[in-house]
Amino acid sequence: MANTSVLYARIDTELKDNAEKILLLLGISPSSAIQMLYSQIVLQNGMPFDLKVPASKPVAIGGMTKEQLDAELTKGVASLKTGSFSADEVDSIMAEEFGL
Repeated sequence: MANTSVLYARIDTELKDNAEKILLLLGISPSSAIQMLYSQIVLQNGMPFDLKVPASKPVAIGGMTKEQLDAELTKGVASLKTGSFSADEVDSIMAEEFGL
């Protein structure tokens, strides 16, 4: 067996479970995923992804809390009822706010 060390880390249970479901689909063990991360840290001489403060506005539904999603959906339904935005106006707003 190769010269190995044991690594203990505490992480949120839900995060661990969700990540391990994805790793299973990819055919990668949690140990291999950690090995890959550490290898990339060494190769990149730092974290292998950008670390920055997240945008103040969520960019995906998955990044919203239930309350935030409910609020956004409520605003959307209200604007549909009043007809306050056309599709072109929505496209324009999305382009301006999110660069889409």
